[in-house]
Amino acid sequence: MKILFTFLLALLLTSCSKKTKLESGVYRAQLKVQDNQQLPFIMNVINDSLIEIYNATEVITVDEISYKNDSVIIKTPVFEGYIIAKVSKKGLTGSFIKESYDMIIPFKAIKGSERFKQNTNAKHTISGNWETVFNTNSTTKRYVAKAVFNQTNNKVTGTFKTTTGDYRYLEGIVDGDSLKLSTFDGSRAFLFVAKITDSTMVGEFYSGNQLKKPFIAKLNNAYKLPSTKNLTYLKEGFDALEFSFPDENNNFISLSDNRFQHKVVVLQIMGSWCPNCLDESKFLAKYYEQHKMENIEILALAFEVAKTKELAFKRIKRLQERIGIKYPILLAHFGSENKIEAHKKLPMLNHIISFPTTIFIDKKGKVRKIHTGFSGPATGQNYIDFKNEFEAYINTLSKE
Repeated sequence: MKILFTFLLALLLTSCSKKTKLESGVYRAQLKVQDNQQLPFIMNVINDSLIEIYNATEVITVDEISYKNDSVIIKTPVFEGYIIAKVSKKGLTGSFIKESYDMIIPFKAIKGSERFKQNTNAKHTISGNWETVFNTNSTTKRYVAKAVFNQTNNKVTGTFKTTTGDYRYLEGIVDGDSLKLSTFDGSRAFLFVAKITDSTMVGEFYSGNQLKKPFIAKLNNAYKLPSTKNLTYLKEGFDALEFSFPDENNNFISLSDNRFQHKVVVLQIMGSWCPNCLDESKFLAKYYEQHKMENIEILALAFEVAKTKELAFKRIKRLQERIGIKYPILLAHFGSENKIEAHKKLPMLNHIISFPTTIFIDKKGKVRKIHTGFSGPATGQNYIDFKNEFEAYINTLSKE
């Protein structure tokens, strides 16, 4: 697969000696996923070195843009994914690439601001909460979610929240009796299509061009997800965590170090590839900056998909610099995001089922609470509730 990536880069970057740069304006971009479906998103070329990508209220600023001959390389912030495409008067044609996942998705973009084409007026309004089941064709891999949608005329925004996180900012339309939603952030490329009534929906969820899941949902404004408070816990006989992992200078750090003694510690299990981890890291970075003088420490353990230790630390450093993380991030594992392998690094836990997982440790070094997953800003009130609960619990531990 590495040879294929190299060949693709060489083919595009040496295709012509004429240098061409992006023309300013709003583009309708699309990725070709399974079943010949097109996953659209909107990007605004501010100038030839600055792009904004829009998902509902989310604005992603892209400033890592380079050119070679008639091609452009657009590297999305934080995540490893990048777009490489030929530039012409007609638009862009190329691929979206995530090397660690051996993923190459056909990409093209032309001038336009309409995410999905509207053919028919909306026959139904889906605003509200929806009790959802994914992987309905499997008895062992199915899982539940809570969809929260807001519809104005035919325009729809919202997200799916699961017990371990959320699908971030989704945007789309109701076209007749069809729902179409998408998001693209440089890591996740999600498309949802469904047939709907006022109270039901049956559809397909596409993740890039490598994954497809059927789902069903019914309108249920009273629906609540199962509690996430006891999904991950310490095995019997343990009340603390023990580990020693390296930082970027190959200094091995553990919770027994003086820095963490007699302090409340928030331990973040995460990865630089993970969008929900990015949302949590932004929150934690801001919180740490405001409270780092209050005997509170934050420490992150990174489980990286990068195939080498050097590349893993490079991606960790990029994350730290892009969003201003001042607390240490240690490399716990590289080469995959396999949760079974992650669990081997922290065997005192019953399992690790979500990135991120957040562990609260009191001043005596004892684990007091484990929170699985993260409800990001796309979840609205759930995100506000999480922040309030987080701050209240830290205050409680600080006063002990």
